[in-house]
Amino acid sequence: MTDQPGVVITGVSGRMGQMLVQQVQASAHLKLVGAIEREGHAWVGQDLGTAMGGAAIGVTVSDDPLEAFARAQAVIDFTAPAATVAFAELAAQARAVHVIGTTGLSDDDLTKIKAAARHAVIVRAGNMSLGVNLLTVLTRQVAAALDADYDIEVVEAHHNRKVDSPSGTALMLGEAAAEGRGVHLAEVSDRGRDGITGARKRGDIGFTAIRGGDIIGEHDVIFAGQGERIVLRHIASDRALFARGALKAALWGQDKGPGEYDMIDVLGLKRD
Repeated sequence: MTDQPGVVITGVSGRMGQMLVQQVQASAHLKLVGAIEREGHAWVGQDLGTAMGGAAIGVTVSDDPLEAFARAQAVIDFTAPAATVAFAELAAQARAVHVIGTTGLSDDDLTKIKAAARHAVIVRAGNMSLGVNLLTVLTRQVAAALDADYDIEVVEAHHNRKVDSPSGTALMLGEAAAEGRGVHLAEVSDRGRDGITGARKRGDIGFTAIRGGDIIGEHDVIFAGQGERIVLRHIASDRALFARGALKAALWGQDKGPGEYDMIDVLGLKRD
């Protein structure tokens, strides 16, 4: 591990991309060595600092991830599923730690990412915040303690430009609840209620998505029984918390062996 591992950020023109740039630039532990955008993007070929509306920083935006990853010890990636799968293969070739915050990944995408993790460290999480990962642990514990007489609902809210639903965090919480109950989420997930749907099926885990305004991220896990409800809640008020978690993951992965990890591993939280 070098004193300051070099980081490449993908999708640098996006909100999370620019937030990641700012956090790496402010870090005493990591240095920015590359910035990636898609081919044909207006930022390609420009100095990143200038493209972001500030002073030049000596990092040119590129559309060649292979060349950039070869110079890096870590890649931080909050982009889109198809791009992330391609980046996983390239990061594995470079033996760079690949931190994935991309959501909306299909089962096929996850299979390809798992294959890449045989050769390099991949840290993938639906949410990079400490609070949400604590919520995940608590959700698993509460689900294990309560039987199916308690209906489980995951309610999430995000800004009106979010393209996937349920959110990656909501699915992560649903997976935790299913694990606590010893079932597979795919077999008990209830995502589509519209019209005369009939009574709720016992043991189902329901999802509700709210989209509006500039909501950064709010997640509730509701355990609704007869005469009482237990509500576990996390509210994000600053998008920088996700970037800080990603940087922590990039540093944590520097001395780890190949494999797929998540933020619970990074934070050292117990799963049981």
